[in-house]
Amino acid sequence: MAFDSLSDRLNKALRDVVGKGTLTDKNMEDMLKEVRLALLEADVNYRIVRQFLDEVRNKARGEDVLNSVEPGDMLVKIVHDEIISLLGDNNEELHFKEDGITVIMLAGLQGTGKTTSVAKIARLCKNKWNRKPLLIAADVIRPAAIEQLQTLGNEVGCEVFTLGTGVNAVETVRQGMKYAAENGYDTVFIDTAGRLHIDEELMQELKDINELVHPDEILLTVDAMTGQDIVNVAQAFSEALPLTGLVVTKFDGDSRGGGVLSVRKITGVPVKFVGEGEKIDDMSPFYPDRMADRILGMGDIVSLVERAQEKMDMEEAERTAERMLNGEFTMDDMLSQFEQVQRLGPLSGILKMFPGFSQYSDMIDEVKATDAMKHTKAIIQSMTKKERRNPSAMRGSMKRRVAMGSGTTVQDVNRLINQYEKMKTAMEAVGNMQKNGSLNEETLNRMMNNLESGGAQGQQPVRRVKRKRYKF
Repeated sequence: MAFDSLSDRLNKALRDVVGKGTLTDKNMEDMLKEVRLALLEADVNYRIVRQFLDEVRNKARGEDVLNSVEPGDMLVKIVHDEIISLLGDNNEELHFKEDGITVIMLAGLQGTGKTTSVAKIARLCKNKWNRKPLLIAADVIRPAAIEQLQTLGNEVGCEVFTLGTGVNAVETVRQGMKYAAENGYDTVFIDTAGRLHIDEELMQELKDINELVHPDEILLTVDAMTGQDIVNVAQAFSEALPLTGLVVTKFDGDSRGGGVLSVRKITGVPVKFVGEGEKIDDMSPFYPDRMADRILGMGDIVSLVERAQEKMDMEEAERTAERMLNGEFTMDDMLSQFEQVQRLGPLSGILKMFPGFSQYSDMIDEVKATDAMKHTKAIIQSMTKKERRNPSAMRGSMKRRVAMGSGTTVQDVNRLINQYEKMKTAMEAVGNMQKNGSLNEETLNRMMNNLESGGAQGQQPVRRVKRKRYKF
């Protein structure tokens, strides 16, 4: 995530004051010095850093803090609240018209992911807010941009209106709006042209489109990897257009994130969406309070639940859970569980969303974890349907065939079967206790400890061997 480095530094600085019985000028200034370095290293504008520290310092010296039982914890809350203030006090949502067509125009420099963002936000509008979007391909400078939007439109199930590169952008938008009105669309997205740099021709075209349709939302796409240049680009565009929000792309990259912290305070333009991956569903609304929680290692359970509801097949998950509790759990169900977890994203990213677990996310080797998941799936997929239903009945020859077919070893196959059997037994016991009313927290914890101690071998690395192909 863009704020990983900042999060590590801030958490280290705050740990030095949390738990101390008294808050003195010295330990507070020592903490603020570390916070200052963390913010500057994250590429936050120096004026913003100075204002941020002044606000924290003034509030930390108030009577409520000095007289509190845990002044260190109060200081963490102050820093947390000030980060929210930097990012924006509230979540800025899209404003849809109750009647008529809501027009959303996206602008930005070339290479910032503008065309992809159009499709991603249109998908959100369609699936989350039940809108009927039309995408207008107004980037007539690059033929590839029109083709790209058409491909993405097919992927998200949205129609794309285009007149090709032979008609200018303003005329394309005019006829696109007429087409939207005639065909019952309630939301229109306009994908405008980008440039490698800001120039008069680009700005004039955007102004002409703005004068023609008066968009309800004008969103500027910016690349999180550009750091403080986000602020410069946002200022230049906001002078020419009445921007209503920013779309920050490549938020999952190894950027310092300071530009995102600075842009709202300097330009007054809020961040409305963040793109955290290349997939079409890797776009989400921006919540300042949730981001502040993640920066300070407090987790983000709400976003994790929302991601699970969006990306996981909840009906399939409920069916699998019911089968587990009824003792009908098979290797196919285990495979389904693995695939559901994979949809949530990298394990380290999931761990950061749990309060208090952010510090452990760096301990996960994503490459090894991904490989282990692939190898486990390969073992299950190399079994016949009968073997998946009852793997404990597999003979040695069957296990050798599965091992060769999956490119692993017999020991790996045995280890997975043992892990499966322990999981099945534990879940069946939970189901029985749930039915007879004897399920309680103490019993459940004891069972989980037994399961974890028995499953330690399952974390050993899978040994790769030469794979053989078998015909069935």
